Amino acid sequence: MSVLVGKKAPHFIAPAVINGEEIVQDFSLDQYLGKHHVVFFFYPKDFTFVCPTELHAFQASLAEFEKRGVKVVACSTDTEESHFSWLQMPKDKGGIQGITYPIVADTTKTIATNYGVLFGNYDYTEAGELTSTGPMISFRALFLIDKSGEVKHQLVNHLPLGRDVNETLRIVDALLHNEKHGEVCPANWEEGDEAMKESHVSVADYLSRH
Repeated sequence: MSVLVGKKAPHFIAPAVINGEEIVQDFSLDQYLGKHHVVFFFYPKDFTFVCPTELHAFQASLAEFEKRGVKVVACSTDTEESHFSWLQMPKDKGGIQGITYPIVADTTKTIATNYGVLFGNYDYTEAGELTSTGPMISFRALFLIDKSGEVKHQLVNHLPLGRDVNETLRIVDALLHNEKHGEVCPANWEEGDEAMKESHVSVADYLSRH
């Protein structure tokens, strides 16, 4: 598993369902370069249990992300047809109807592999047969990518552990604050809290005032 923070987010072009109803074949994060920050998150599998709670949680906070100029994009190793079918299923039936942000179909598993979050490995036997270990689906991973395409934050959870969307918003706020003011954000910082001038205020000075 690789650490991508400080590096360019891996490029991809893949099918996706957008606006909850339209399948496109050439979706790419490149469309946001120079315009928007991106929260790009992986989830393990369609038609499961924890995954829809996360997808709906991001949708519930979508206006907050958009207010900050941030695009939200999801991805799993399911097909675009599977995504589309799940999007037609009501929430009270276990579906994700109402999700409007893009959901990418990483059917070749190359996106999850390039982002270092594929759960499992594959190899070839001496007879040339393809074998795999693990479920070959993505972990619950999340990447915050800035307008230049650089990864600023990443989080990887094992399959049973759902994420906290409010914490994602907090990290977004910290990045935006740093970009706007040049200040660094200490532990548990939230928008409206005092931040730190890295070159002038030491951690000890900051803590002495709190």
